[in-house]
Amino acid sequence: MLKQRLLTALILIPLIVWVFTLSSQTVAQVISFITLLGAWEWAGLCGFHTRAKRAIYTIFIGIALFAIYWFWHQPSMVFLLTAACLWWLVASLMILRYQQGFLDTTVPKSPFIKALLGFFILLPAWIAIVHLHGRNDGGQWVLFLLILIWAADSGAYFVGKRWGRIKLADKISPGKTWEGVMGALLIGSLVSLCYAVFKSMSLTIFLLFMLLCLLTVIVSIVGDLLESLFKRQMGIKDSGQILPGHGGVLDRIDSLTAAAPFFVMGLILLGLLF
Repeated sequence: MLKQRLLTALILIPLIVWVFTLSSQTVAQVISFITLLGAWEWAGLCGFHTRAKRAIYTIFIGIALFAIYWFWHQPSMVFLLTAACLWWLVASLMILRYQQGFLDTTVPKSPFIKALLGFFILLPAWIAIVHLHGRNDGGQWVLFLLILIWAADSGAYFVGKRWGRIKLADKISPGKTWEGVMGALLIGSLVSLCYAVFKSMSLTIFLLFMLLCLLTVIVSIVGDLLESLFKRQMGIKDSGQILPGHGGVLDRIDSLTAAAPFFVMGLILLGLLF
């Protein structure tokens, strides 16, 4: 499994890096395609098991993406990102209650409600990445965000595997540990420190940026846990099988769906996006 994961990563990472060197319009199209693949898989987590129902849901997500792109303007983008940040706060409470044992009353069972939640999970992440890429040094910022999430995820995996003892949320994802979280925060801090030095940030901005990156890593873990929660509800291990050793598209972007809106809103508040 580890060999498969590494081989898939070695193929995908250079491809992803190359994509973000292209124009913002091309990036928006590529991210749209990935989002639609995620929508197809999320439809399965909603309980839409027939191809027709999953296709209809994916089409609705596609229409929403087109509408957002067509009527794009700054105030609405900021509003949607703010709403997404509030949603992930609610999701954190949902995860906490589930872990505390409120299994039947925490997670919605209605396919319709879960389908609506998919809009809050998938669309803001698309908005955040497209907006970020369109700013000055946007491709660089997007790559930093991806590297931050990948590095934190790898740190959590290897530290948790080697030293993990205390379970983080055993009712949701038994393999995750608090030691793994510490590993994610440590590696994330090192990556953030290197980038802050590279950008020659002032002391105040440096401290706030480091805090933002640490919070982004924490929020990315929330995104991972939320998808694990819905997969556990449906009794499945992976959201799909499109990526050998990695599962489905949602299994790879679950952390990013939470982290991207939060990170971009943080950069806007810090005045780092021009």
